[in-house]
Amino acid sequence: MNTAEAFRADRMGVAHLTKMAFDGVDLRPLWHEMMAKVTDNPEGAGFGMDLSVIAQLLGDQKTGLAIQKEVLGYQQLYRSPYIASTPSLRVLAFAAEMDIGGNTPIEFLLEGTSIELTTLYVIPGTPLPAHLPAHDVAIVVAPGDDKVQATLDEIERVTADWPCRILNAAMRIRALDRDRLYRLLRSIKGLEIPKTARLFRADLAALSEAELPRWLDDGTFPLIVRPTGSHAGRGLAKLEAASDIAGYLAQHQEAEFFISHFVDYASPDGLFRKYRLVCVDGVPYACHMAISDEWKIWYLNADMTLSEAKRAEEAHFMATFDSEFAVRHANPLSEAIKRIGLDYFQIDCAETRDGDLLVFEADNTAIVHNMDSPTLFPYKAPQMHKVFDAFVSMLYDHAGRPQACAA
Repeated sequence: MNTAEAFRADRMGVAHLTKMAFDGVDLRPLWHEMMAKVTDNPEGAGFGMDLSVIAQLLGDQKTGLAIQKEVLGYQQLYRSPYIASTPSLRVLAFAAEMDIGGNTPIEFLLEGTSIELTTLYVIPGTPLPAHLPAHDVAIVVAPGDDKVQATLDEIERVTADWPCRILNAAMRIRALDRDRLYRLLRSIKGLEIPKTARLFRADLAALSEAELPRWLDDGTFPLIVRPTGSHAGRGLAKLEAASDIAGYLAQHQEAEFFISHFVDYASPDGLFRKYRLVCVDGVPYACHMAISDEWKIWYLNADMTLSEAKRAEEAHFMATFDSEFAVRHANPLSEAIKRIGLDYFQIDCAETRDGDLLVFEADNTAIVHNMDSPTLFPYKAPQMHKVFDAFVSMLYDHAGRPQACAA
């Protein structure tokens, strides 16, 4: 593989721009400044990719994706910032052409390090660049989304004989789809995962209580429904009866959906508690805990900033994770991590009323960050840095340092 003179366009990157938006910075002046610098050649491509991110952060995904598509037409390699004149480690990431929430945002995990991250966007039908940068270890950051299966196929093909260790193999990422994950984890003792079926729109429209066992052998209403490929609660709803299906479909025009049995995981106090774990090189770490009086919960709608009591409980969860939660669920967690087989991924889960580990989903692209207010969440930074340190250690370990493998 030829690594001579591999040109990489430098960019601010997703992590830096997202942090600015999170902190309330108006990105429009930066947009205008970059518009004056962007060019339709590789040298100006970094500005174009940053403009794509800014547009999406400002809520204009259509424009952002259009800019990204145009820029990737003439430049596929991009370098993220790092704090050294000479990198201590070089990482190559295989990414897909998609929105900013699609690829694994490992920039957040590497901020402030001397690790050089180069992202290679793999585009089906487009050959890899003639020259690739030297690197010590590689990682697939493309998601298992249906929209990029051709990209995963291409990544799998081009990396078949790669001379360096590749983390998060593409074939393993495919298993994270909700229906496949159910089949992978369903037999683990101490772990509950609702059976999930994939239905075309017409099948969902025709679904009746009598037909439900055809799709879910444990199938009874209420059901959980969501469009395939959706995350963060987008399109997620509970159907109390078959009569609710028509109203749901009237509001959601997607072609395919996942359905699963609803599990009431409310705690004795009536509140729902949902956990995100980060698994790094086979070890689980606490990432966050969301508490709500609603079953449909993710961190941003749990109003954690408004409740000191909720934050105190999350702080306790993080402080005692290794001695309490991880011990209670040691066997199912260990087996789930083994079966999933990825080097880095996240698990969203809860605990059933019987004390089992209830798994909602596993994902390789969820954002793991340290952007929360240190005043409101003083306990988060130490925990996040624990995760970041584990991720960095994994990169060094699998790179075989001190002897680097330069592809």
